[in-house]
Amino acid sequence: MKTWKIYGMEWYIFAFFAVVVLAAIGFGIVPNQLIGAIAVMFTLGIILGEIGERLPIWNKYLGGGAILTFLVCGLLTYFGKMPEGVIEISKGWMSDYSFLNVFISILVVGSLLGLDRKLLMKSATLYLPDILASLAGACLLGILGGLLFGKNPIEIIISYVLPIMGGGAGAGAIPLASVYEDVTGQDASSYLSFALAILAVGNIVSVLFAIILDNVGRVFPALTGHGELLRAKGKEAVKDKEEAKINLTMDDIAAAIFLTGGFFVLAQLTAKKILPSVFGVAIPNFAYLIIFAALANILNLIPENLKAACQRCQQFCGSKLIWIQMVGVGITLIDFNEIINALSPANLTIAVLVVLGCVLGSAVFGWFVGFFPIESAITAGLCMANMGGAGDLAVLGAAKRMNLMSYAQISSRIGGAMVLLIGSLVFQFLG
Repeated sequence: MKTWKIYGMEWYIFAFFAVVVLAAIGFGIVPNQLIGAIAVMFTLGIILGEIGERLPIWNKYLGGGAILTFLVCGLLTYFGKMPEGVIEISKGWMSDYSFLNVFISILVVGSLLGLDRKLLMKSATLYLPDILASLAGACLLGILGGLLFGKNPIEIIISYVLPIMGGGAGAGAIPLASVYEDVTGQDASSYLSFALAILAVGNIVSVLFAIILDNVGRVFPALTGHGELLRAKGKEAVKDKEEAKINLTMDDIAAAIFLTGGFFVLAQLTAKKILPSVFGVAIPNFAYLIIFAALANILNLIPENLKAACQRCQQFCGSKLIWIQMVGVGITLIDFNEIINALSPANLTIAVLVVLGCVLGSAVFGWFVGFFPIESAITAGLCMANMGGAGDLAVLGAAKRMNLMSYAQISSRIGGAMVLLIGSLVFQFLG
């Protein structure tokens, strides 16, 4: 008989240690140290994440385990039900130990180095402009919607367009909040609270639009390539790369961690000393981190085994640590007054218009450059306006076009990186 596993371990092993940790929390004896934080954060993250991944409807359309984790932890903190010891440990995990920077850096470096080099270069010709057209459409309709409710264009771009189009929570909204704090000097928590709330709304809308686009393609077959992006028969669509069978060693993983730290310090050095601003605009370290990692891949400066190792680390963080990070996000960075405010008719309307704008922008531009508009709207549009990797799966599954995952990953990874760069510039206007 097959044993039910939780987080890769037999359920009874996890249950035993989860009870131990929860008891220690109740007695207030968990040390506010890294090892204590690992025990507490993993326990809460795994429990809530597993529940979120198994709840019908929630797991497909509302963000799954990651969103449930930050919502529950945030609500417990908001209503004063979270033990004070857990709050202090979470603050240590997010701030004192600076694990948030580690998490973000691994995601950024691993995702950019893990993307096929030829695919990365090819995407810069037609597909990246398609993503920009998607962003432009999102901005245009979002601003028009905002004007109806008395909101200025800069507020719409910063609070609605960037979070929704930023590539998800872990690699989008969270680093956006860090860039926001770095550039403006204002507290990241208020920005992140609303960003995550509006992102959750945008994800739902994106999945619904994917269903609509699939049905539009059935009614108007000339608008869709049924999973093929390029209309021109003489051209070949970019295919998913066949991953080289690289047997990664412990040395490779250790080197990947060092490489990530090296990229981060290089970005920090550039942002603080070498080139802190361009034409008077401050460039934060995460923006440089994105640039350096992308260039290293394009110029083929990193051996394949190290690229694969960085990607493996990114996959580990994106799949196994996102729940744990969301515990800290919910406890320390979420103001639920902002989330409650996000559920207003104005915000819902603007979110719908932002997603509609990215669909129309990418579809129209895609048609003019030789893409099928349905596939262009799904990949360059909706796969920008969702919750990253999990959102890509939900959108492509709803649209019945899973073979477009390569383009979806470009949108989530490279498109999300572009949003971070744009955000670092737009945030200057808040000064």
